[in-house]
Amino acid sequence: QAQLVESGGGSVQAGGSLRLSCAASVYVISSKFMAWFRQAPGKEREGVALINPGGGSAVYADSVKGRFTVSRDNAKNMVYLEMNSLKPEDAAVYYCAADLHHGAIWSRPSSYNYWGQGTQVTVSS
Repeated sequence: QAQLVESGGGSVQAGGSLRLSCAASVYVISSKFMAWFRQAPGKEREGVALINPGGGSAVYADSVKGRFTVSRDNAKNMVYLEMNSLKPEDAAVYYCAADLHHGAIWSRPSSYNYWGQGTQVTVSS
């Protein structure tokens, strides 16, 4: 059973930055697509970013393009999300997801087999 643990969340002012980390254990991520999702109160979980197994390609939700950067270190079994120019609307619980189903839509939560417990990001205006 894969274990994903997110960290790095916190409270920042608008315009600030945070770096989220996702540590995988009992599971090797090097061959897996990995993603970040977020869920704000009363809203559906939405895909934020996807990174390919090698780390050379990524896709982003339109709402975060140019501000967020996803990266990975397969040697450390880690995935990261660098978030800059944060806005109040970025506030949410952020989740790491692993193992995208073949041919599935990356931004759908049902497309993944494994999830972390989430880390809270709060952005004050």
